[in-house]
Amino acid sequence: MSHLQAILALEDGELFSGEGFGAPGIATGEVVFNTAMTGYQEIITDPSYAGQLVTLTAAHVGNTGVNPKDQESDQMHCAGLIVRDYPRCVSSWRATQSLDGFLKDHQRPGISGLDTRTLTQHLREHGSRNGCLMVGEDIDAGEAIKRAQACPSMAGLDLAQGVGAKTSYEWTEGLVQLKPDQAQSKSPANGPHIVCVDFGTKRNILRLLVESGCRVTVVPGQATIEDVLALAPQGVLLSNGPGDPEPCGYAIELVGELLARDVPTFGICLGHQLLALGAGARTQKMKHGHHGANHPVRDLDTGEVFITSQNHGFAVDSADLPPHVIPTHQSLFDGSIQGIRIEGKRAMGFQGHPEASPGPHDLYPLFSVFMRWVRSDHA
Repeated sequence: MSHLQAILALEDGELFSGEGFGAPGIATGEVVFNTAMTGYQEIITDPSYAGQLVTLTAAHVGNTGVNPKDQESDQMHCAGLIVRDYPRCVSSWRATQSLDGFLKDHQRPGISGLDTRTLTQHLREHGSRNGCLMVGEDIDAGEAIKRAQACPSMAGLDLAQGVGAKTSYEWTEGLVQLKPDQAQSKSPANGPHIVCVDFGTKRNILRLLVESGCRVTVVPGQATIEDVLALAPQGVLLSNGPGDPEPCGYAIELVGELLARDVPTFGICLGHQLLALGAGARTQKMKHGHHGANHPVRDLDTGEVFITSQNHGFAVDSADLPPHVIPTHQSLFDGSIQGIRIEGKRAMGFQGHPEASPGPHDLYPLFSVFMRWVRSDHA
């Protein structure tokens, strides 16, 4: 791998130099940090990271390479990747490609060799910042700062339309099997039918629905209530996705119609925020968001604490919640709302990622709650 110059500039003038990898070029976006210790491939292929430069706080990133089975979508969605150390040697029997090669294939730049601890502390103290990543021979710090300052704020951006499905399709595969001789489960022919409204869905959400015995149809995020009901679903899943939920008026309208008809509905991440908005609540931009696989969340009904996977920069505003929007889970990091249910409706949302990938499986049981509602309609 050739050595490339690289620089990361933040909108407030902070500069970090390092060594480039991946594709030479310039990328701008909101700089966020993720504290997960594993799962870099799942992170960079998560559509929720569209428009962001992702800093991974794990010391070594890239040593297990890349393989097709661990992708959460068909492409890399984050604008660029920031790491402390990029090992030159790939060591995994599952690897089919290096991380460097993967970034080159997807025309994304990466930077290594900078102090990710200092960068993360800066973002924690001052909040997420827009940045510019330059990789190549012609590095201009002044130009990089100007580009970072010109990058639009994530607040007010509807990014979901750019990453979700353009046409409907069937999803049939269950969870990935690590052993070569294990067959991957398939969607049953007569299971309850779930429609996933795709604002940037991760594949593991779809896999877990199949593992739960469901037939799954994925529809674009701009689908209308008529589009959804024409498929005769027993339940609707509102997927994760990038950007600010408030500009997604088409999705908020759909949620209102689903609630009016009491269709069993489960919202994850952006879908959770859209569920809240459709029920009359508000959302807000967070200081630096939650990104990682080690976030403690308390179940407000039972007091149990779960370790969860998180990736979001917006949250449901706890002030002036409508009385029928009931908080069910709370972050133990900052007290923000992590889960809701809608009183009198079969509808719930969770801010984190119960499907994990990467992350712990503590909240897989949320899919079982959804399935109870779904199967009551399927019986």
